[in-house]
Amino acid sequence: MELTVKRFQELTAAELYEILKARAEIFIVEQKINYQDMDDRDYESLHCFFMEEGQVAAYLRAFSMEERRVKIGRVLTRQHGNGMGRLLLEKSLEAVTAEFPCEKIRVDAQKHAVGFYEKFGFRPVSGEFWEEGILHISMEREAV
Repeated sequence: MELTVKRFQELTAAELYEILKARAEIFIVEQKINYQDMDDRDYESLHCFFMEEGQVAAYLRAFSMEERRVKIGRVLTRQHGNGMGRLLLEKSLEAVTAEFPCEKIRVDAQKHAVGFYEKFGFRPVSGEFWEEGILHISMEREAV
């Protein structure tokens, strides 16, 4: 499976629609988060995703932060337990470090996913905090 990596301006209308549909399905419907997903960060983000049968199967976005840091977020897979999340993160981390001159990569991980991110070298850099009703922990790793 080939990872698609695009800036916002490079996305087709269909790709953008499928990305937003997948994010709504996972975060708003499945996880019952009541929030405004479209936060204007998409314009400056690198969008990394896998497509299957015309739909986004896995997705994340990355954008620059202060102090030579990049933040990844909106990480999702439509099906769990099939290795798609691991593949998405592996390939996306390569794309992110190639695209952004950064020293650290950050993610605000849902608490249940901390172990997953630790497998990729992310380490907690904060205590637990609530975001949109879900317990999170900020994590970082070196951009290597």
